[in-house]
Amino acid sequence: MEENQEPTLERSSKDMMKKTGKVISINISDKKGIVKEPIEKGVFIKDFGLEGDAHSGKWHRQVSLLGIESIRKMEEMGIKDLEYGDFAENITTEGIILYELPVGTRLKIGETIQEVTQIGKECHTGCAIARQVGKCIMPREGIFTKVIKGGIVKAGDIIEVL
Repeated sequence: MEENQEPTLERSSKDMMKKTGKVISINISDKKGIVKEPIEKGVFIKDFGLEGDAHSGKWHRQVSLLGIESIRKMEEMGIKDLEYGDFAENITTEGIILYELPVGTRLKIGETIQEVTQIGKECHTGCAIARQVGKCIMPREGIFTKVIKGGIVKAGDIIEVL
């Protein structure tokens, strides 16, 4: 290449992956196995998860995230009247294809820093959504994180891929 020639920019799919999104809803439940209810804001505790949520604790799946884009796929399959938290996600997001993020990716979400620890999960036996349409989106497109830096997260907060 000549000295003053501009390099050609070839972009891989990873480079083109959207680097920012936003929080649509924070959702919580005090028992496992039930849908989560939206709350105004969540207090996320380092190495623990969402304060007051049944899935919080010292393990690798402290926080669950699901994109509105994934929820819309379920609506296109005929599921009506879906609400934030119906897939037991703590954070409903928009703008980032979550399941394409590699494990180990760090996200700045509101005041927090969270690290992706798992993509997808085994579906609960007898999941209401899976019974209704034959499958559920959370096992393939939901992700899990652990809280690296605690803080407040609320609807409208920006999500940055670090």
